[in-house]
Amino acid sequence: MLHYASSALLLPTLLVLSTSLSAAVITVGPDETITRIAEAARLALDGDTVLIKHGTYRGDVAVWTQKQLEIRGIGGRPVLVADGNSAEGKAIWVFRNGDYRVENIEFRGTRVADGNGAGIRFERGALNVTNCIFEDNQTGILTANFEDAELHIRSSVFSNAPRDGSALPHLLYVGRITRLTIEGSRFHDGFRGHLIKSRARHNELRYNFVYDGPDGEASYEIDLPDGGDALLVGNIIGQSAGSQNPIVVAFGAEGPSWPNSRLQLSHNTFINEGWRPAWFVRSWQDKLPAGTEIITRNNLTVGLGAFTTALPGDHRGNFPLLPGALDPAVLDLTLNQSALLRGRVEAAEPPHLAPSAEFAFPRGTRPLPPPQNWTPGAFQNTELSIGHDLKQ
Repeated sequence: MLHYASSALLLPTLLVLSTSLSAAVITVGPDETITRIAEAARLALDGDTVLIKHGTYRGDVAVWTQKQLEIRGIGGRPVLVADGNSAEGKAIWVFRNGDYRVENIEFRGTRVADGNGAGIRFERGALNVTNCIFEDNQTGILTANFEDAELHIRSSVFSNAPRDGSALPHLLYVGRITRLTIEGSRFHDGFRGHLIKSRARHNELRYNFVYDGPDGEASYEIDLPDGGDALLVGNIIGQSAGSQNPIVVAFGAEGPSWPNSRLQLSHNTFINEGWRPAWFVRSWQDKLPAGTEIITRNNLTVGLGAFTTALPGDHRGNFPLLPGALDPAVLDLTLNQSALLRGRVEAAEPPHLAPSAEFAFPRGTRPLPPPQNWTPGAFQNTELSIGHDLKQ
């Protein structure tokens, strides 16, 4: 009996080992046997790795149907330019239903007739995107609405919404999936649509630079229209003077909302660059489930606008600064050593609200050892060691 039980337990492990041993590496590049990404998508099997060499790939769109796949750019970041093409009228790449990892790829210039052309259209399963660039697409990433799907984004950039046509180009639009996480990523230069719009059940945004920039004209910077369990920690969230909407973060505007909705905001820096007062965070209590909890800890607001005075919930350690106190356009985002607010707040409670990293320019994060005394906002340090231009 023990022998058969052990065999049964070993079978899944053996199957995984067998898949990994049979997995292939497919290399795409101008000097390779396979020169087109679409051909690699046709040939790749479950568990394979597709490596794409540095270069510009025009109109080379693809549908990925594998159940498990890793795709990486090598030798520099390959640039995928839609050039008027799209897979299934949706995107440069469509991911059907599997566990996918995409790293070091740039997606540019998607346009489709319905106005929802994406760099990536993610339909179902799990998608991990790391160190990727999405520029000048009608939508950077667009998901379907399967409630078992997950999207995880790290160290990536979404920028430059197109200013043509009548559509609302969101830099990122996430449907009613189970989970969205974004970490160490940048969103800037929107137009009419939102920088981030997510209908996910769980939204976790940590250490991101969601700042529209002086040329941006986005509406909301972050829109969570269906509520959900949302956690925003250590982000810089900035609205330009040209914004078409005074609301910076919107929660529960549309409904129907997820049950057990909750909004937690800790150590974020909110910025309004215009002279029109901003509504830094707005919740629609009449559309959210009864008893929806809102918690704010140690946030910093810069510029004219209302934060906790117009927001129900439990608020501690939040402070305002006058317009111009910080200047994100030149990456001046820290309180100097002599600032009165430095070291003025208690450690955020519960513990998951205390940041363990900070956004690092031009994208990514750096670890943050717990300081002896905490300061409100997204940065504890006075020296950022930036060394990068905002447009990089």
